[in-house]
Amino acid sequence: MADIATILDSTGAAGDWLVTGGDLAGDATMATAVLLSLLTDRRAGADDVLPDPRDEDRRGWWGDLALEGEAAEPLGSRLWLLSRAPATDDTRRRAELYIRESLGWMVRDKVATGLAIATEWQGSPATRLAVRLLIQGPAGDRRFDLLWLRTEAA
Repeated sequence: MADIATILDSTGAAGDWLVTGGDLAGDATMATAVLLSLLTDRRAGADDVLPDPRDEDRRGWWGDLALEGEAAEPLGSRLWLLSRAPATDDTRRRAELYIRESLGWMVRDKVATGLAIATEWQGSPATRLAVRLLIQGPAGDRRFDLLWLRTEAA
């Protein structure tokens, strides 16, 4: 069964559904699953520091509320927590951790055999985090080059 094809918009900052011939396009590859895993906001944990301390919204998909206390894992990533973080090595490492966390289901479900994640700050001053993601899979490797996280300069 195919998912509704999700693509990055022209800025690389958000996902959108692909429409062809007036209909939603399908996608049977892992690309849509990767984008949904990375671009959907996972609920922040009780010990996570929110980007705006005045805002108490811990986000997350409403469907995950039914999973609280169960073994199922929530959808999405915590990358949104870095939206106001400075462009530091610590922020870059946290992004890698959040990416690995959000895509971990692929290895556990045997969709992939491994993940290789490389990140680097780009721009002067550094304000964009470039992510190179290699997903090793039974049907071959799939590479994703993403540039969407924009943050405050250090």
